[in-house]
Amino acid sequence: MSWLEKILEKSNIVSSRKASIPEGVWTKCTSCEQVLYYAELERNLEVCPKCDHHMRMKARRRLETFLDQGERVELGEELEPQDKLKFKDSKRYKERLAAAQKASGEKDALVVMKGAVLGVPVVACAFEFSFMGGSMGSVVGARFVRAVEAAIEHNCGLICFSASGGARMQEALMSLMQMAKTSAALERLSDKGLPFISVMTDPTMGGVSASLAMLGDINIGEPKALIGFAGRRVIEQTVREELPEGFQRSEFLLEHGAIDMIVDRRDMRQRVASLLAKMTGQVSPLVVSVNDAPNEAPYAVPEANKKG
Repeated sequence: MSWLEKILEKSNIVSSRKASIPEGVWTKCTSCEQVLYYAELERNLEVCPKCDHHMRMKARRRLETFLDQGERVELGEELEPQDKLKFKDSKRYKERLAAAQKASGEKDALVVMKGAVLGVPVVACAFEFSFMGGSMGSVVGARFVRAVEAAIEHNCGLICFSASGGARMQEALMSLMQMAKTSAALERLSDKGLPFISVMTDPTMGGVSASLAMLGDINIGEPKALIGFAGRRVIEQTVREELPEGFQRSEFLLEHGAIDMIVDRRDMRQRVASLLAKMTGQVSPLVVSVNDAPNEAPYAVPEANKKG
């Protein structure tokens, strides 16, 4: 024991320790890099309160905060991916699936729910980007078709929140086939006169942007979302021209007529509910009498669970 330790022991002085901060209390904005209280960020629907940057959102959490509480029914959850091609690159496809399921808490990259938004019936689906980059494989295609069929059965609109890198290469031609499969399903929805609203979030790329994501009766982009087919570098190498800054961001696409509107995530429920009501001939949920307004219960954003 050193002389300093002897003095400390005699004087009953306790050496200082670093204060332990529980995980998940603080986070950092990926845009402005401000340190944020996570509970506040969660209440703000993962939109930075400092710079309004829209961070990526879990699929299940997105649907739970978008749809009315207590009226949600999940569809197609029994469908699970299979490695029919026994595909292997640097890893086996089976191993990639197991790792993605563990990391995301989902069986595949699309979550589908039937419910209502501000009382307007709707079937909604959302891509889970943390599951292999939200790539579209057989299960994603099958669940999307299930969503279309449910919308037709219940005579309501369909909304899809896209966040994907494109087709899943590990499923080869079967994944590319989902582009045609989902597009054909949307044609059946259109034949019934039912609306499809596509919301493109960051990022929406590849085969998803080239199929279902751009086939909405109304195409909406979240602020500054990356939307396109190939990446900037690939396009520049192909056309041998320098492309304008931000040409694949939602603001540029809106300016050039590629999408219909940009909607802040915090306004999405009201805007989509109003659009769905108009497109299906219902009374807009935002049109209420003065007498009814005080009795309306405020909508509380639900806390994220383990899956969302």
